[in-house]
Amino acid sequence: MLNAANWTARLSELASHARISGATLGIWSDGQEMLAACGVLNSATEVAVTADSLFQVGSITKIWTATMIMQLIEEGLLSLDTTVADALPGIRLGTSDVGGQVTVQHLLTHTSGIDGDIFTDTGRGDDCVQRYVEELARASSTFPVGAAYSYCNSGFVLLGRIIEVLDGRSWDESLRDRLTGPLALTNTVTLPEEAILHRAAVGHDGGGVPVRVWGLPRSIGPAGLITSTAGDLLTFARLHLAGGILPDGKRILSEASVSAMQQPRAVIPDFAAPGAAIGLGWRLGSWGGRAIFGHDGDTIGQSAYLRINPEAQLAVCLLTNTAESQAFSRALFDEVFGSLVGVTMPASPLPARFAGGPDPDLDLERHVGRYERASRRFEVSVRDGWLHMVLTVTGKLAELINSEPEELILYPADSSGDQFVLRSHEDEPWVPLSFGRLPDRTPYLYLAGRVTPRVG
Repeated sequence: MLNAANWTARLSELASHARISGATLGIWSDGQEMLAACGVLNSATEVAVTADSLFQVGSITKIWTATMIMQLIEEGLLSLDTTVADALPGIRLGTSDVGGQVTVQHLLTHTSGIDGDIFTDTGRGDDCVQRYVEELARASSTFPVGAAYSYCNSGFVLLGRIIEVLDGRSWDESLRDRLTGPLALTNTVTLPEEAILHRAAVGHDGGGVPVRVWGLPRSIGPAGLITSTAGDLLTFARLHLAGGILPDGKRILSEASVSAMQQPRAVIPDFAAPGAAIGLGWRLGSWGGRAIFGHDGDTIGQSAYLRINPEAQLAVCLLTNTAESQAFSRALFDEVFGSLVGVTMPASPLPARFAGGPDPDLDLERHVGRYERASRRFEVSVRDGWLHMVLTVTGKLAELINSEPEELILYPADSSGDQFVLRSHEDEPWVPLSFGRLPDRTPYLYLAGRVTPRVG
């Protein structure tokens, strides 16, 4: 039996310790739903967060888009092997036009190679996704099609455009007709003028100051624009726990499609999460021998987390309106999953050597250089025996968020000289970063799920 009072108290304690402005926690376990809330929606107005408050779920939106793609496949309008060129005739994909090579499966599994963090604002009209996709003619590829996994927002906007073309309406309208309507989700929206009719959260920076831009451009919709409550997000998660069946017994997705989405398709090369893989949208992993799948979402000053253990029929989501909430989410998920199924998240990576100083035996010079893709530039150098990195947010993303270049020290995580950890503040978990080479031998660094090639 879930004790709402106990979890509300624990949520508040952990949020206060982590300086989280506001949060909601949702748990579905043994056929019971529990919702908890704490903090404020906006530190400037001090309006309290309630269980029915709306938060931006960010990239968890991708699973909704993937679910609609699977519906279209079941309807015979599409297949995993359909190429972008076949689905969107006349669209040029990238400067080398790889539309004839990139398939729906490549897009669902982030293996297309197309630069993923393109945040072009193409307006507020219903044609914004179409116009965004047309702009991808100028996109670059970070690696050949299918050569690696690299998180790709633009790929999911492409999937959204495929939905629009096949359904003959906007992605937002398809979402309402295919998912939010049948699931009776009255608190799930995509546009700010819809969100403002509810108790909607405002994002905050790490200092608890409200952000100056509320949300991402509408053109990014299929990749990250859903705003919802913890309760509605749990209802969506239950669709995947129930094999595609709605609470009223109606089926809107086949059990085979639900299972296919949860099967590993490509390796996620994160040394901090051995065995991690990507399914058709879902991120797959293992905690203490238990299969766990889910997704995270980050927008401007808001972060969302969803984790599901199918064996225990357990779904847990956490919605926050504070940008830096990783340590908070980890502490909370450890307590929830530890209490309910006896497992915790895999341990964060740690530096192999710290107090002892730099390791003179490591060849760090081979990693020196500039690594760049859309929205991010990394300048790596060696100083005083340590590997240093200056991270700069660039392009359209730099216009959306208030970010200054940040210098970070990369601490070796093992003796290979290719795996490192970093963090901005001492109270944050260590973040893994690794160096490698693409099949064509181009050096790259891998951070936050993205491959960034060395240039110049």
